[in-house]
Amino acid sequence: MTAIDLNSPVAVVGTGTMGQGIAQVALVAGHTVRLYDAVPGRASAAAEAIGARLDRLVEKDRLGAADRDAARARLRPAEELADLADCALVVEAVLERLDAKQELMRDLEAVVGDDCLLATNTSSLSVTAIGGALRNPGRFVGLHFFNPAPLLPLVEVVSGFATDVTSATRAYETARAWGKTPVACADTPGFIVNRIARPFYAEAFAVYEAQGADPATIDAVLRESGGFRMGAFELTDLIGQDVNESVTHSVWQAFFQDARFTPSLAQRRLVESGRLGHKTGQGWYDHRDGAERAEPHTAEKAQPPAYVVVEGDLGPAAELVALIREAGIQVREEDEDHGTRLVLPSGGQLALADGQTSVEFRDVVYFDLALDYRRATRIALSASQDTAPATLAEATGLFQALGKDVSVIGDVPGMIVARTVARIVDLAHDAVSKGVATEEDVDTAMRLGVNYPLGPFEWSRRLGRNWAYALLDDLHLRDPCGRYAPSLALYRHAYATDKREGTP
Repeated sequence: MTAIDLNSPVAVVGTGTMGQGIAQVALVAGHTVRLYDAVPGRASAAAEAIGARLDRLVEKDRLGAADRDAARARLRPAEELADLADCALVVEAVLERLDAKQELMRDLEAVVGDDCLLATNTSSLSVTAIGGALRNPGRFVGLHFFNPAPLLPLVEVVSGFATDVTSATRAYETARAWGKTPVACADTPGFIVNRIARPFYAEAFAVYEAQGADPATIDAVLRESGGFRMGAFELTDLIGQDVNESVTHSVWQAFFQDARFTPSLAQRRLVESGRLGHKTGQGWYDHRDGAERAEPHTAEKAQPPAYVVVEGDLGPAAELVALIREAGIQVREEDEDHGTRLVLPSGGQLALADGQTSVEFRDVVYFDLALDYRRATRIALSASQDTAPATLAEATGLFQALGKDVSVIGDVPGMIVARTVARIVDLAHDAVSKGVATEEDVDTAMRLGVNYPLGPFEWSRRLGRNWAYALLDDLHLRDPCGRYAPSLALYRHAYATDKREGTP
């Protein structure tokens, strides 16, 4: 099945931000596009707005004037649904209400031809439920564009329970013909991106709620150590706290209040207070004119240790050994099977975050996971009230000698980046095991949809296939609410690897 022919008209119903963006994508690709909105005058206003955006593309030399003029000529507001009768594809982008979308689909089915592909741009509702209103749900599919649609490449092509394979394939090839990067997805709460991205927000909020660190510090660690484009607090302020919390709540409810998707009470209070982020001037941060910028906690300068003893294999942090040597600090290596730890001159230990707490062990400082320890500009350290000041000072001085800013957070198991990445990896394995998408499509979706530095399976391979399972298993023992229980898919993945390598 090939993409919809460029000679066939395409319609967009709903002319808000997403509807206009989708219409622009189809228009620039070469289709005649019809715009319909139930509110009189909105379709014409949307056509003018799209025309103005095309003008700006010409000004930026991203579109030729002749192509702009041709696109303008192909853009046609529609006064009633009957004007969409000859369209080969209709994409709805109306209010996120199931009853409204179902009613629209029934009305469209009475107007368009039997071979017309019907699609929804919903981000939170069930494609199966919307399509269930149709006499022929086989021709109904989800086409979830990301905002702003003309700029972001990802499109999740979602097959409902009754969607025909030919319809999904046709939608997939059409998205690709429009210059997008489509990924195929089964109809699951949150689809790929909004399902697997929940821990990025949830774990940051959980660290905050546990008094582990303030928003500015958590965000700085996620960016400067984890390699994420933005931290969870600043990103949700940009998205809108009400919008982000609504998606989280929708996914949680759709999964029958699964503990892995539990919303944040702190975020609920923020929404209740009307602090929704940039659009209201206040959210996690103060965005009002003249407001002082919140800065992350950064430790004072400390003296680096004269030497460190490396015991065992540092695993994902193995690169630190070379960095320590390059900083002029003596490294002594001992062939001891103690896991990921360094011994400092004071006798204290420095270990990679593993889901345990500093208070459980005598004189241990944990350091967080980094996407790339060489390029990371900040490292988080975690210590308990029982950690010797000399140990924390040596650990701080060590990372500062490597050119890193150091943020000392509370005694939080799994710290910030480590627990976030482990949970993302777990949800990705769980989704693939349940047929939601392929590993390749999951990685593509998370890199393009939310700008993750690596896809979850790329992370899994880099960190070692047992790493995420071991960390979450430790976390689950300390917080057995179900939130951190590793999925069966992740367990099978880790266990099969260990079994092949002969590990008991």
